[in-house]
Amino acid sequence: MFEYAPAPESRSVVEIASSYGLFIDGSFDGGKDGNVFKTVNPATEEVLAEVTSAGSEDVDRAVAAARRAFGPWSALPGGERAKYLFRIARIIQERSRELAVLESLDNGKPIKESRDVDLPLVAAHFFYYAGWADKLAYAGFGPDPQPLGVAAQVIPWNFPLLMLAWKVAPALATGNTVVLKPAETTPLSALFFADVCRQAELPAGVVNIVTGAGDTGAYLVAHPDVDKVAFTGSTEVGRAIARTVSGTGKRLTLELGGKAANIVFDDAPIDQAVEGIVNGIFFNQGHVCCAGSRLLVQESIADELLASLKRRMATLRVGDPLDKNTDIGAINSAAQLARIKELSEIGSEEGAERWSPECSLPDRGFWFAPTIFTGVTQAHRIAREEIFGPVLSVLTFRTPDEAVAKANNTPYGLSAGIWTEKGSRILAVADQLRAGVVWANTFNKFDPASPFGGYKESGYGREGGRHGLEAYLA
Repeated sequence: MFEYAPAPESRSVVEIASSYGLFIDGSFDGGKDGNVFKTVNPATEEVLAEVTSAGSEDVDRAVAAARRAFGPWSALPGGERAKYLFRIARIIQERSRELAVLESLDNGKPIKESRDVDLPLVAAHFFYYAGWADKLAYAGFGPDPQPLGVAAQVIPWNFPLLMLAWKVAPALATGNTVVLKPAETTPLSALFFADVCRQAELPAGVVNIVTGAGDTGAYLVAHPDVDKVAFTGSTEVGRAIARTVSGTGKRLTLELGGKAANIVFDDAPIDQAVEGIVNGIFFNQGHVCCAGSRLLVQESIADELLASLKRRMATLRVGDPLDKNTDIGAINSAAQLARIKELSEIGSEEGAERWSPECSLPDRGFWFAPTIFTGVTQAHRIAREEIFGPVLSVLTFRTPDEAVAKANNTPYGLSAGIWTEKGSRILAVADQLRAGVVWANTFNKFDPASPFGGYKESGYGREGGRHGLEAYLA
């Protein structure tokens, strides 16, 4: 294995304030009740900033600002709204280095992922939906589709800025206004985005950002003057939101958890499949709702594939997220690390065989070595529950029918992967999988023109592509 000298990205490229307020009606303020919380760097446990926690009165003000802005914003011709979206996209590109460093500091993900994956996709989503803004009459939703009104959007901590783009871009393109609540552990890039909106001279009140914990989000989605709710996060919280909005007339889209099957057939190219498996479960520390956390490998090649997978895992570098050599960064929070550890211990107790490469972890921060479990059955909790960390459960199968049956034996239905040289097999198996996204001979590939979403406990509705417009149109 090669020894890599450190190649750190400078954190001085981004300026982090000691404290942040709420972004309401085009300006920042400190909130009405004065409550604050701290956001920390998960790699070092260093406090990055103090952030205002929005109370009910603050959420009321944000929704009122969005309501006032809705009339003028929705009345703009689509081509005029597009100009703002194009401007936001270009500013994101221009400031992408700042944003990438900020995202890695606040989230824990490797800089090469935030720099090379997250930020290009963020800009691409704003460019893509800017292109739709003056073409809504041709999107297939009627000759004169109308915006819904005020959209309440609650986003998770695993892809803070990308999830913001997935939600804000189509909402603005279709003429809606937004109140967005970022995750409590990763508020900084959303607050940076507020400054991007000001730089783009977006009219006041079109985008409002309220920070806080679950109580803030709960008040926002229950607010009587909200017309649309969009949530990405856990299935448990998604259920609670569905109960809250039931019977209110609010439109709702939910993108929830997953337990994706990555299916490798005996004719698959082993090395290519191993790269896809690694990307499927260890990308972003496994903090991915569509992660390929269940590996289903055909029995005849299981030993060969596992040997190759272990060799590849031994080359993964765990450490400083700002080091450009790092493959796996820090777990986002102490609470998430505790859950990963708990489920991993349960996997061992239930009889699965645990393996991790030799790996020295930093003394401070939240860290977990990349891990695989073999000898897993469908009865194991690690094969049924979403761990949301760098933990892979390996099961085997003999026939395509068995692979499909095992892949579908989950309450989730967000994504899946198929590895085979036979195009006919890809089509036949994909057609039987109950998953919103099925990748063939690749994994975790995203494009703003492609819809994304799930079935069953993975939620409903689609984000991205033409389908992503529908959620914001009456």
